[in-house]
Amino acid sequence: MKTIKDVFLAYQQGLGSLYDARETGAITLMVLEELTGVSRAKIKAFPEDDIPANAGEKLSAVLNELKTGKPVQYILGTTEFYGLNFLVNPATLIPRPETEELVEWALEESKKLEVKSKKLAVLDIGTGSGCIAISLKKNLPDAVVSALDISPGALKTAKQNAVVNEVDVSFIEDSILDIKSEIEHSKFDIIISNPPYVTLEDKLRMHTNVTDFEPHSALFVPEHNPLVFYKAIAGFAADHLEKNGLLFLEINENFGKETVELLNHKRFTNIELRKDMSGRDRMIKANR
Repeated sequence: MKTIKDVFLAYQQGLGSLYDARETGAITLMVLEELTGVSRAKIKAFPEDDIPANAGEKLSAVLNELKTGKPVQYILGTTEFYGLNFLVNPATLIPRPETEELVEWALEESKKLEVKSKKLAVLDIGTGSGCIAISLKKNLPDAVVSALDISPGALKTAKQNAVVNEVDVSFIEDSILDIKSEIEHSKFDIIISNPPYVTLEDKLRMHTNVTDFEPHSALFVPEHNPLVFYKAIAGFAADHLEKNGLLFLEINENFGKETVELLNHKRFTNIELRKDMSGRDRMIKANR
């Protein structure tokens, strides 16, 4: 692998059985940018350029790891979300583009919220890498943002990400299924969550680089009770959202109707189910 073009060819040959051509191209671009320090635009514009001598060995080592199915974000230890850089590792889920859409929606709606004589209070439930909470805080610098997760490993990474992105977020180790922290007595203007929602049936259709490497506790739910986290979050939000406060949820596309019914049952109003960029039922907004 002497030139940029050679790298693309080697990665295409090595990963062709795991990913389609478009995905392999995107992975190669990400690796090249990270390991060479050359911008994506320059990599695309000058495919005949030689790669730096010290990058060849690293590019081969990364390719070997990628062949095992390990996600490129875990190999590089970093990913981009909502224009920010985040550290990721097997203790955290890899942030997805559709979650960026949820953040965008929450930011849009936050402008319409009337918060009387105090700062906007936001809670992110199941924060993982901290990508939602940190992106919201970065874009709402005056808001008081808290983030909850049951995993000490995820919270350690989320705290590092808050430092990397220079924001102040309050992180709490607790489970929404059995809240024990002082958060039990707090009120919020916005509650947002991307909780576990993948069923066993969904798992069979998923890529092994997700099912073999990403944390199962952040992904999977019992087949007999797929909305277990939504019930807990809706119950908590019903008690802890300020009047006219907003609830935002990323959801399993197969349970859009059921999740709406659950929120109706909890007496939420103005419930809106929205599709993601792929046309799947992916997120819900509701008023308290």
